[in-house]
Amino acid sequence: MADAPRLRRTALVTGASRGIGRAIAQNLASRGVRVAVHFHTNDEAAHDVRTQLAGEGHLLCKADLTDVAATKRLWSRVVAAFGRVDVLVNNAGVFVDHPPLSTDFDAWGAAWRVTLAANLIAPANLSLLAAQTMAAQPQSGDAAFGRGRIVNISSRGAFRGEPDAPAYGASKAGLNSLSQSMAKALAARGVYVYCLAPGFVETDMAASLLAGPSGADILAQHPLGRVSMPGEVAETAVFCGLDAPAAMTGSIIDVNGASYLRT
Repeated sequence: MADAPRLRRTALVTGASRGIGRAIAQNLASRGVRVAVHFHTNDEAAHDVRTQLAGEGHLLCKADLTDVAATKRLWSRVVAAFGRVDVLVNNAGVFVDHPPLSTDFDAWGAAWRVTLAANLIAPANLSLLAAQTMAAQPQSGDAAFGRGRIVNISSRGAFRGEPDAPAYGASKAGLNSLSQSMAKALAARGVYVYCLAPGFVETDMAASLLAGPSGADILAQHPLGRVSMPGEVAETAVFCGLDAPAAMTGSIIDVNGASYLRT
C-alpha cells in the first residue's frame, strides 16, 4: 500500500512585512509552506511580501497584537483558512528607548506597557492558542515533526542587558522563559518549542543605528566584521520550524555572530 500523501504544511509568521519576518516568510514559502503573513500597519510592504512568496494559497492578515481580541480573531482566521497550523513564528516586536536616568516616570511606564504588550503578552497569547490547536490536531504525516511547532524570536539583549531599553531586555528574557515553560508543558503532546536569540541584524529598523555615531561600536562587537543578515536568522528559524529534532525543544539558540557569548 502506498504511503498517504503528506499534507502541505502551514505557518503563521507575525511581523512578516519586513526584516527578519519577511525573510522567514520567504524561506518557508520556498519550502512549500502556505504562509499567513501577519502585519500591523505597513499594508504596502505586506502586500509586496505576499505577492513575492513562492507557491500559492498564502494569506495576508492585518492585526494589532497588543489587542487581545484582535489576536484571537487573527488566530481564528488563520485556522479557518488553512484548516490547521503547523508552525507559529512569534517574530513581531518593538524596541522603545527609555534610558533610566533621562526618562520621566510617565514615559517610563508607557515604554514598559507597550514593550511588554507587544514582545511578551502577544507571543504568550498566540502560543496558548497555538498550543491548544496543535495539541488537538492529528500529526501531518511525519511523526518526527510532531503535531506542531512554535518558534519565538528573542534577542541577545535578554542575556547581556539593554541599558537604554530595559523593558526590551526584560521582555525578551520573559520570552525565553515562556519558550522553555511551554516546551516542558507541550512536549508530551508532540508540540515543540524553539527560541532564537539574534544580535544586531541588518534590517530597516537597525539601519539608522548602524549608520549613526554608534555604528562603529556595534560593528566592533562582531568578530565577523559585520552584523547578521535577516536570511541567516530566517534559515535558523525555518530549521527549527521544519527540521529540528524533537530533542531540541526548549532550546534557546544564539544567532549573533559571536558578538555575545554566554555560559
